[in-house]
Amino acid sequence: MEIGVFIPIGNNGWLLSENAPQYKPTFELNKQVTLKAEGYGLDFALSMIKLRGFGGKTEFWDHNLESFTLMSGLAAVTSRIKLYATAPTLCLPPAIVARMASTIDSISNGRFGLNLITGWQKPEYSQMGLWPGDEYFARRYEYLSEYAQILRDLWETGRSDRKSEFFQMEDCRLSPRPQAPMKLICAGQSGAGMAFAATHADYNFCFGKGVNTPTAFAPTVARLEEAKAKTGRAVSSYVLFMIIADETDAAAEAKWEHYKAGADAEAIAWLGLQGQADTKSGADTNVRQMADPTSAVNINMGTLVGSYATVARLLDAVMTVPGTGGVLLVFDDFLAGLDAFGQRIQPLMETRRHVAPAAPMAQVA
Repeated sequence: MEIGVFIPIGNNGWLLSENAPQYKPTFELNKQVTLKAEGYGLDFALSMIKLRGFGGKTEFWDHNLESFTLMSGLAAVTSRIKLYATAPTLCLPPAIVARMASTIDSISNGRFGLNLITGWQKPEYSQMGLWPGDEYFARRYEYLSEYAQILRDLWETGRSDRKSEFFQMEDCRLSPRPQAPMKLICAGQSGAGMAFAATHADYNFCFGKGVNTPTAFAPTVARLEEAKAKTGRAVSSYVLFMIIADETDAAAEAKWEHYKAGADAEAIAWLGLQGQADTKSGADTNVRQMADPTSAVNINMGTLVGSYATVARLLDAVMTVPGTGGVLLVFDDFLAGLDAFGQRIQPLMETRRHVAPAAPMAQVA
């Protein structure tokens, strides 16, 4: 199992709750999180991009760092862990993204990759006059496909003359190019998203589902396997889970109930409105799952709640789903959560036996 951390580039992580840890994102916090992850042998760190938050009493995701500049800084202070930034493709031309990625590839000595997003929250882009119109909801993966092809042109050959509906490249140049083939990741769950991943991506991220149901995401992975059969490409699924762990199952469950009791109703309502704005896509998109009122307090991601031994057992179960390459983890408290994972959970996991014992804290703090 490969394990990554979805670093807290936005305030308060992934819990829309007044009772969850409240904090602003800083470079120092994300540096500590990433260095801990590297010290405990985690394989990669991914940062999202968010350009407008949900408001509410917690001002959820109203405070965000920028992904490329953050990962550039982290590339300079890490030595082993792979790093992925997220490109808001409606804001940044592909030639600029290709050059920024190549630069961070140089800083990291080949440890950098790129997450591509289409953009689903209209106010993020309309606030800057960059929203192309609501018809974009239905065509966003056509746009992203052309975008990805231009990136590959530039990274692999150093030039692009590609002319298409959305882009007109004319002897566009890039040098230096990445040291090794640049990895592309995405998070498609719709039919169009799966087709894009199977055609253009190296990894596809999907949501875990439910609480302590570690294999409930299996139908999503099966859909990617079907899409891959049409393209013949090797693409692995990585699953997003939140970890809420403590000494005992009861203590962890008490924390989870406390977080739910403090749900930020106003921020959750905003999330619901954004999910409803897309009337062009089907019911199988990430946004539909995120905005589901069933458990919007944690954006409806799969959540593993229990003692350290329980969480280790549940994580091992994830890898029984064919086509799964690993997990992407978030924590209710990132610094304490990573220490608990590295020292108390990972050593109990059958799927992580290859990982060396955790480094002394003086080396990872």
